Amino acid sequence: MGKEELGIHDLTGIRKAAAEFIPFLRYSKVVAFYGEMGAGKTTFIKALCDELGVKDIVNSPTFAIINEYVTLNLERICHIDLYRIRNLEELMDIGYEDYLQSDNYIFIEWPEKARKLLPSDCIHVQITRNEDESRSLTIEFSGN
Repeated sequence: MGKEELGIHDLTGIRKAAAEFIPFLRYSKVVAFYGEMGAGKTTFIKALCDELGVKDIVNSPTFAIINEYVTLNLERICHIDLYRIRNLEELMDIGYEDYLQSDNYIFIEWPEKARKLLPSDCIHVQITRNEDESRSLTIEFSGN
């Protein structure tokens, strides 16, 4: 298991951190983003989508639960927000397992609600808001 740290000192540093994160996607296309409300999960995912070539407007899927985007290379990204999911049955009803079995990038906010259903090679990203409003990303991944 590998572990890396990235820092984001201000909003202008988010794109740089997203670009630095992209090489980790070679370990898995499924990424679980952890952090308190307002930590910057959605903002980081927006920057990551920009770096991957998404030209659509990337929005929080809190109410839709799942938003899908297409990159310039025609790769699909599924942005899933499990905040409003109450139980595993609801998760199955939205086709969660089908998304995980696809070859798409899967970016999951509030993955604690589906911990048992995350793939073993899932990349885990903890986003922490520091006292000075900077952010720290702790990335845990399988692989070398």
